[in-house]
Amino acid sequence: MDTNTTDKICFYNRTVNFFYEKSGKNISDHWRNRDYVIVSLGMMVCFIVIFSNLLVMGAIFKNRHFHYPIYYLLGNLALADLFSGVSYLHLMFHTGPWTIKLSQHQWFVRQGLIDTSLIASVLNLMAVAVERHQTIFNIQLHSKMSTRCVFIIIMCIWLVSIVMGLVPAMGWHCLCDLENCSTMAPMFSRSYLVFWGVLNLLTFFIMVAVYTRIFVYVRRKSKQMSQHTTQMRHKETVFNLMKTVSMILGCFVFCWTPGLVILLLDGLGCEVCEVLRFEKYFLVLAESNSFFNPIIYSFRDTDMRRTFKEILCGKRSTMLFPSNHQDLATSQRHFLRNLHSLPPSSLPSLPPSSSSKLQPCVFDSIIRFF
Repeated sequence: MDTNTTDKICFYNRTVNFFYEKSGKNISDHWRNRDYVIVSLGMMVCFIVIFSNLLVMGAIFKNRHFHYPIYYLLGNLALADLFSGVSYLHLMFHTGPWTIKLSQHQWFVRQGLIDTSLIASVLNLMAVAVERHQTIFNIQLHSKMSTRCVFIIIMCIWLVSIVMGLVPAMGWHCLCDLENCSTMAPMFSRSYLVFWGVLNLLTFFIMVAVYTRIFVYVRRKSKQMSQHTTQMRHKETVFNLMKTVSMILGCFVFCWTPGLVILLLDGLGCEVCEVLRFEKYFLVLAESNSFFNPIIYSFRDTDMRRTFKEILCGKRSTMLFPSNHQDLATSQRHFLRNLHSLPPSSLPSLPPSSSSKLQPCVFDSIIRFF
């Protein structure tokens, strides 16, 4: 039965269908063509997301050369995206006409899993951006951040994500305030949707600021070093970095912006926006970001691809890194450690062979581990 607390009536014992009808989001009791399309598309995305991120996690675990802070963060990003794929797969089996059979508790679990996984993925993207910023400004191939510090960051990411996923079920809902119920998520408070959307937009703006600062810095540093290398090398470095930054931010904007826009419109109570018309398609689009993340952050790495081939084909190469690559990497690390301490006038004094081999690959290495 309904509970009367002070002046409010709380509908704790009502069915999910009751809230959907109140918000104007009708649940069909039979499967429509639109439902089949959305579920089929969603399940296909889920299986690809789960497989690709399992592959990334397996490669990082298998290859000891990936045991660095940036790869730990990439592994955690893959874990978040894997969880996102599993959560969305769970949603596919509890959507459409199946929604009407859910209890309030099951509905909050369904939505909480989605919220937790998506927030974890976004926070991981921001953590990767901040780690790259620290590494590049210190001119290092790998961050000096300790393993303990990395795992504390990872724990904080999951703690925040889980709390955000639990908040609606813990009280930030509209079971006692039907007028404030969302249209897209009929048991969520509109104010929670606005908060969730603003939090993700804030994360995006931080990422834009970080990557913009990285791009400006690398372009300036590359230009300073171009006097010791060819002009073509300088242009290539800047172009590669611009391509990488554009890919990272462009993919994030493409996948997340539509969903965040309709989320904010719903949270602000826009009655003429027809948010339900595009809701499920934009959710699939946001989920697809978990498919693009492994491509952008891992599959473009040559050594990562080599490890993938070893996992999938069962062939074990004699060395995951050739000896000449190890020697070059050692030289690069030595050069990078001392780059900031060298005055500009000292750069021409480097031996010609060192200058030609080491300087051009400084920012190539940065972009590679970007």
